[in-house]
Amino acid sequence: MDARFLGIADLVEAPSVAVVVDVMRAFTVAAWAFAQGAEKIVLAESLDDALALKARHPAWVALKDGPPAPGFDMVNSPGLLRSVDLGGRTVVQKTTAGTVGALAVKEASLVLCAGFVVAEATARVLRTRRSDSVTFVVTGEDGQADEDLACAQYIARRATEAAGTDAAVFLRRAAESRAAAELAEGVRQGVHPDDVALCLELDRFPFAMVATLEDALMVLRPCAVPSPAEADEASTPAPTPSTGRSCGPSTTASCSW
Repeated sequence: MDARFLGIADLVEAPSVAVVVDVMRAFTVAAWAFAQGAEKIVLAESLDDALALKARHPAWVALKDGPPAPGFDMVNSPGLLRSVDLGGRTVVQKTTAGTVGALAVKEASLVLCAGFVVAEATARVLRTRRSDSVTFVVTGEDGQADEDLACAQYIARRATEAAGTDAAVFLRRAAESRAAAELAEGVRQGVHPDDVALCLELDRFPFAMVATLEDALMVLRPCAVPSPAEADEASTPAPTPSTGRSCGPSTTASCSW
C-alpha cells in the first residue's frame, strides 16, 4: 500500500481512498457520539450551516469547537459527551480541522474518519479493501500536528502489518504534542480534564467511521468491520452482515466500501 500523508491545503485532487485523522478532538468525539447511540453525524461546512441545519431539524444535536455558543447544544469534548444519551439522534458537527478535512475529500470513493480510538478498525477496513494507494489527511496545524501524523502513521503500519506494530511510540508522540499540551493546560476552551486521556485510548471502539455524501450532505456513520482473520484474508471489498461485526449501538448491518 502506497501511503501519502498530506495536510488539507496539500490536497490537489480527490484521492481514491482517504483516511481523515483528527485525534484531538473531532473524530474522538464522533466515535463517542456513536458509542452513546447517535445514528449519524452530519459534517457541517461552517458554523452558519450547522445552525441552519439545527434550525431545520430541532431534534438534531449541534456541537462545535470552543466555548458554548447560542444555538449549539454541546462542545467538541469527548469528556463532556460521554455522559450524554444520544440514542437514535443525529449530530451536526463543525470543528476547526476534522470536519474541514473530511469535506475536502468528499469526492473520494472511500472516506474514513479516524483517531486512535478507532485505529484498528480503520486499519482492518484498509486491509480488507487492499487499496494500492491511501491518502492520510493530517488535519491539525496545516498538516504538522504530530498527534494526527502519529495516528495516521500507526494506522498505515497496522494496515500493512497485521501484527508486530508497537503503538507505544505513536501514542507517546501524541501525548507530547502541542494539542495535548494546550488541552491539558486549558489554552483551548470547551475542554474536560479527561479529554487528552480519552483521545489516547487505543482501540476504545471496535467500529470504523465512514463518511459519504447523502443528499448533498457529508454524513458520517459507524461501520461494522471484518474480523482480524477476514481482514487479512479478504479479497473482496464488502463484508456481509453475517460476517461483519455490528459495532455501534445503533448500527445493525455492515457497511459496504
